[in-house]
Parts: sequence; C-alpha cells; structure tokens
Amino acid sequence: MTMNAVKHHNYIVRALGGEKIKYVNEIIHGIEFNSGEINKIEASYKENNDKSVLVHFHVNDLTSIAQIKDHLENRFGESDIQFMDEITHLHLGGKLETTLKNSIGSMADLAKVYTPGVAQVCMEIAHNPERAYDLTIKKNTVAVVSDGTAVLGLGDIGPEAAMPVMEGKAALFKQFAGVDAFPICLDTKNTEEIIAIVKALAPTFGGINLEDISAPRCFEIEERLKKELDIPVFHDDQHGTAITVLAGFLNALKVCKKNIADVKVVVVGIGAAGIAVSKMLLSAGVKNLIGVDRHGAIYRGEPYSNDSWNEYARITNPNNEQGPLSTVIEGADVFVGLSGPGVLKVDDLKKMAKDPIVFAMANPAPEIAPEVAAPYVRVMATGRSDYPNQLNNVLCFPGIFRGALDCGARQITEEMKLAVAYAIASVVSDEELNENYIIPDIFNKEVVKRVSEVVAETALRTGMVKTRRNKLESLTV
Repeated sequence: MTMNAVKHHNYIVRALGGEKIKYVNEIIHGIEFNSGEINKIEASYKENNDKSVLVHFHVNDLTSIAQIKDHLENRFGESDIQFMDEITHLHLGGKLETTLKNSIGSMADLAKVYTPGVAQVCMEIAHNPERAYDLTIKKNTVAVVSDGTAVLGLGDIGPEAAMPVMEGKAALFKQFAGVDAFPICLDTKNTEEIIAIVKALAPTFGGINLEDISAPRCFEIEERLKKELDIPVFHDDQHGTAITVLAGFLNALKVCKKNIADVKVVVVGIGAAGIAVSKMLLSAGVKNLIGVDRHGAIYRGEPYSNDSWNEYARITNPNNEQGPLSTVIEGADVFVGLSGPGVLKVDDLKKMAKDPIVFAMANPAPEIAPEVAAPYVRVMATGRSDYPNQLNNVLCFPGIFRGALDCGARQITEEMKLAVAYAIASVVSDEELNENYIIPDIFNKEVVKRVSEVVAETALRTGMVKTRRNKLESLTV
C-alpha cells in the first residue's frame, strides 16, 4: 500500500498600513525568491480602520521561512511586517462567537426578548420545567467539559491551555451537526468537585461531552454523572475513539477477508481510550485481544494497583500471554496503538500474520510512520488528516448528540455505540472499499445522518427516551 503525507507549512505575512501596501508585489517577490509559494492575498483592517494586506503563502522547507522573514524585515523593517503561522492566525480571538436568532431593533423587540415579555416564558417553565426544552437553548446545547489533564498528546497542560481544543470541539459540533456546544474548562482536578460543578450546570444543557480528563478519574466522573443526571453524558476520548476504531476495524477485516472471531488483536496503551476500544472490539465479537502497556502484556495473576487493569485482565488475553509487545505481537492480525510515537518497529510488523492491519493512532506522531510501515502492512490507519484512513472522532460525536438531543434520550448506551460503529462503517460501500478507504471522509454528510438516525432508533426501541409532559402546549396566560 502507499502512504503520502502533505508536507508543506502555511504562513501569513501582514504588511501594515501606509506605503508598504504599495509594495505588495515586492513582498510577493521576496516570498517566491526564497522558495515560498503564494496561496492568496486579502485586505484586512485594524480597529482604527488602517488598511493592511495579508499575503498567505506556504513553504515546503522550514528553513525557507527564516530566509523570507529576514529578507522582508531587512527591506521594510520589523515594525511594518508581521509574520504568523496560519494556525495561530486562525485562533486570534478564539474560534467561537454567539449570535442572535432574532434581531433586536426596537423597543418592541426588546420588550419581547427581555422584560416584560420574557416573564411569561419564565413562569411557563417554572410551572413545567420540561418546557425548557421548547423555550430555551437547552434542547440543542451541549457542554464540552474538561479539566485540561489529558489534552491530545500534550498531557496535563491546564484548563486555559485546553481551551483551544474545547473551542475546536464546539466548532465541530456546530459545523457537522448544527449542535450549539460551549467549552467549559474547569480549574480543578478533584473528582467530586467536577461532578458537582457539572451537575450544577446541567439545567442549561441538553447533553454533556466530557473531554481530555485523565484516567482513572474520567471513569468515575462519567459513571456518576450518567447515574445522577437525566441528560446524555458521553466521554468522547473513551467512547468516540472506540466507536471510530470499530468502524474502521470492521471494514479493514472485509478488505483482508478476515473473520472477527478468528483474529488476534493487540492493543497498546491501556488508558481510558485503550480500555474503551478493547471493550468495544470484544462486544463486536473479537475473542483474542491482548492489552499491552509499557511494562508488557496485561495478564491474569498479576496484582495490578489499578482496579481498571484488574478487570481488564479478567476479560482479555484468553491465552494469558506475557511479555513485551515484541513477544505478544507474534501472529497478530491487528495492531491498535493508543500510546506514543515509535512504539511499533518494523521487526514487530514482520512477526504479524499475513495481511496485517495497523491502526497507529498516537497524535501527532503515530506509533510507526506510515511510510515506514507501508511495505509490510495491508491496511494502515492513523489519527492524522494528511494520510489515508483517518480515524477521527468527529465521525461519531456530532451525530450521536444530534440523535440523542432530537429524540430526548436519557443516556447514550452501549447498544447505541455499537450501532453507531456499524452505521459509520456502512457509509463506505463495497464498491468504494479498499486499503486506502476503510472509513468515510469526515465531510461526508451521510455520516451524521446515519449516526443520528441509529441513535434515535435505538433509544426509542430500548426505552431510553424521556417522557415529556404537555410537549408544545400553548403558553400559560
């Protein structure tokens, strides 16, 4: 199989107001002379209405950016030329804003949306709290909650540093499923405090998406909130990852013509995501699954201080294999990595069964570089967007909450999660399915549609939908 990654880096140079705008062509020449390629040019205005020009460009070699910067600053001066990478520029001021469904252009409008008119709506909800779903943002709003302790591959970086990720998550909710999500980053790592805060916030929201909370606290936080709230609670790092992996896994087995009950699966990285992925693969029919952490295979007979690992040892590794990854990978059909870069070696790939499947999901650097693995692997997937087969949680969480909110589900159950994985896999037709296309593109609109439908159908069939009194009744006068 082939693996080709995008290898260029995007930047912006801003020429500030005054005479420098006249020299845009010279700026372009300075970029191109030093191996940069222009993407686009656009006008911009600062708060005082001074005009500037933004020149977007990319370089294939990072040494070129230093040359371009020196060239232009020597010509125009540091105070008149600003450099910024495109990612930082996109995040200026954050990625979200609030907007109005109805404009307020007169005193009459004001009297309707605020006092005195709003009082009758308040009293309607006071008489029947369920009416909050009809008369406020509650029905379409999800809280994206984190304490910043397990952010991407960055670890415990704190609540402020977690905000860009939570904003991004909220943006994806809106973009893909029309769900209004709001980032909430908590300045506490205390399990009881997090539970209490989320419960206190719950009246505002129709669902709770827990994000980037470290294990093992994330398990208790989710389980307690699921029991103590009557709105869906979903820890995406666990279950979103598990659902997406299973969807890709099902289609990879088809490509390799392997039976789910016969394959040997090795999962590396037994944290929150690794445990959830393992349990979902077992639920789908995998029989022989071995979990491996930095100390080797998890097996029965070893007294682990982590209760989650003791349970994990009980339900996995049927042959009680022991030893490092290099030992237990022998004869494995599937490798699932949720750990860190460089964990999987070429020698390990050579020990795997015929037509091996490798899901190397560590981000941004996978367990093995796809280019290195390509000669030895039949199906390769990563968590990155610049390689084929990106296993991205955005394939599931927007549709899951869309379906749960629309039908009024009390919880997101294991049955729903399993159904969602099969729904995502089904979007890739038999005609489309191949080594480089086992999972649908995240922009495929059919994904959210099918996911939301199976969530609602499963909730209705299993009695997980809240019974609403007097739904859509007229306002009390």
